[in-house]
Amino acid sequence: MKLPRDWVSLSPNGIGHQKPNHYKEMVKVAWGVKGNARKAWSILSKGVCDGCALGVAGFHDWTLDGVHLCNVRLRLLRLNTMGPLDPARLADASELERLDPADLRELGRLPEPMLRRRGERGFSRISWEEAMELIAGRIRASDPDRLGFYLTSRGMSNESYYVVQKAARAIGTNSVDNAARVCHSPSTFGLKEALGVGATTCSYKDWIGTDLVVFIGSNIANNQPVATKYLHLAKKAGTKVAVVNPFREPGMERYWIPSNVESALFGTKLADRFFQIAIGGDIGFLSGTLKHMLEHDLVDREFVDGHSTGFDELAEQLAEVDWPHLEAISGTSRDEMLEFARMVGKAKRAVFVWSMGVTQHETGEDNVRSIINLALARGFVGREGCGLMPIRGHSGVQGGAEMGCYSTSFPGGEPIEPETAKKLSETWGFDVPSEPGLTAAEMIEAAGRDELDVLFSSGGNFIEVLPDPAAVRLALARIPLRVHMDIVLSRQMLVEPGEEVLLLPATTRYEDPGGITETSTERRVIFSPEIPGPRIEHARAEWDVFGDLAARVRPELADRVRFAGTPEIRREIGAVIPRYRGIEELTAKGDSFQYGGPMLCEGWEFDTDDGKAHFAVPQIPEPVAADGRFNLATRRGKQFNSMVQDADDLITGAEREAVMISAADAERLGIDSGDRVLLRSDVGELEGTALVAPIAAGNLEVHWPEGNVLIAGGRRSPDAKIPDYNARVSLEPLSATRPGSPAPPAARSDRSG
Repeated sequence: MKLPRDWVSLSPNGIGHQKPNHYKEMVKVAWGVKGNARKAWSILSKGVCDGCALGVAGFHDWTLDGVHLCNVRLRLLRLNTMGPLDPARLADASELERLDPADLRELGRLPEPMLRRRGERGFSRISWEEAMELIAGRIRASDPDRLGFYLTSRGMSNESYYVVQKAARAIGTNSVDNAARVCHSPSTFGLKEALGVGATTCSYKDWIGTDLVVFIGSNIANNQPVATKYLHLAKKAGTKVAVVNPFREPGMERYWIPSNVESALFGTKLADRFFQIAIGGDIGFLSGTLKHMLEHDLVDREFVDGHSTGFDELAEQLAEVDWPHLEAISGTSRDEMLEFARMVGKAKRAVFVWSMGVTQHETGEDNVRSIINLALARGFVGREGCGLMPIRGHSGVQGGAEMGCYSTSFPGGEPIEPETAKKLSETWGFDVPSEPGLTAAEMIEAAGRDELDVLFSSGGNFIEVLPDPAAVRLALARIPLRVHMDIVLSRQMLVEPGEEVLLLPATTRYEDPGGITETSTERRVIFSPEIPGPRIEHARAEWDVFGDLAARVRPELADRVRFAGTPEIRREIGAVIPRYRGIEELTAKGDSFQYGGPMLCEGWEFDTDDGKAHFAVPQIPEPVAADGRFNLATRRGKQFNSMVQDADDLITGAEREAVMISAADAERLGIDSGDRVLLRSDVGELEGTALVAPIAAGNLEVHWPEGNVLIAGGRRSPDAKIPDYNARVSLEPLSATRPGSPAPPAARSDRSG
């Protein structure tokens, strides 16, 4: 029997295939919240998802009719419904350091402010009044240039982002940053330069029925799994899907989508074509594609000539670079680039989607510029079924940058410079600093040089997020006062105090009176109401704490930095940020608006000084010299950000310690799946287990954050200053499996489809 084109097999629910059992996971999650099922149900049915950035309100799907639910969201319920931990557990930090991050979270929520001084074994209770005076006193005794404020992305509201950045600037510093710095900051820079907007230009609806959807360095099956249902419907509507990636992601080959009956039974072949490039080969591959399009007359001259600038300079660059150079950079052939050029050139409409595989490089901005160039060459923006989508992985990052919780921009994405600082000073009624502040990574580096007196980190976990965790740990231990505000414990809280470490209990997004808002990947600003249920008695919201802190540091500004509640904050956001006008009217479950409408740049009208799209001329790098080492990148497995949820990734069959290597490289080195190997970089070593996998030869992948020990700190992109999460490493076999021994579970993987 011949299967329909996009079916994987006749095995119901993928029996016999390497895949997760979504329904089993749902039962497991339900069991985990059995003690507070009523609150969990209210969060699911009324709240806005605090998982990935699709922004589901209750079960409502903004793109399609029907129920919208995923396991990422379900797994976060435990954090949102658990009770407080026993404060006695914090009396001995050395005991807690023996626990892994998952066990730390399972202890329960932070119950009240806790303080640990240098030389003390653990933490002891402290009142909120004492805690706030301690922080304010330290800030008053310091200089604004020696302060750092950081906010996470998971569950953070627009309201908290806005108040925190305003409070930091009232205190006198622009050193306030958020998790967007280490994910899509290069995307914001590239899009602002080219189009005048720093956000996704289209909607998920544009995937369905367009001619082509291209994923570059993006794997939604692992990181935004609920979006696969849109891709399934796109395939049913005739859309072609291309994936540009070093790894032939199994989840992008075949996926069983639990919310779609057909896909749940028979699976869906998501990708029509993979283009496997080298890690860091994006600029070479995309430049070669555009060079082919010029040579084969596949460029949309109507758009280029009438609605853009800078294309001639780009064309001159491409004419001068030779094919062997582009092949060496990209790690693939001229013919592969031609095939991709024909896919792009034949499409009348297309959407380009990318993620951290593109941005987390020293060349992050130029990687993004290369994608934008390719899309603009065909006029794939400002039309239905077209767009540029830097897909977000977490619910807070889009709003965080737009609220101005960014060391390199003010609210609304305005650049930090004297003119914009003066304008904001007039609006707020106090002087706003006019020089960019420290980014997240720069704060830690400043701490390592004894140039940071106070670090206030709300959420996040620098030890498990930033490169070179050993150096990060040493830097944290040098800061005189660290403040960690969160809902649960993390490893960075347990680092020995420089002088003092303060833990503050935070509310979840579902506990704020007056409700909160988030901004989704597709620019939808969505209201999430307060959810009734048990509370952590002493927990407070970030916006409340930071407004209070700024008022204590600068009492004369108290009336300008304190807010009575989130409705008042939304009124100010709507007044200060033009794109967010209307946020003040969001008051009930399901209230939302999509700023800019379903598509930005409609009718090829761009928010640039000349009203045109701007092509860029990215710097084409030199090929990496052959020295016997591998390109290495870090990848996500069964996890949400740095929160690892399972030891195995059931999509790839990889354990956390897996070192993914191509069949050609494994054969050359005489190793098999299951063999122990040692990776060495210029800064560290990592021992793991080889897993022969469909990755481009000469490249390796390991899981993040485990692989961060191989990544050097200090390497960042020039504009967005995003850390580079890649390395050059050697691989040394440590052992081999016995002849005839069975392959370990991590190596068993069905790659069909």
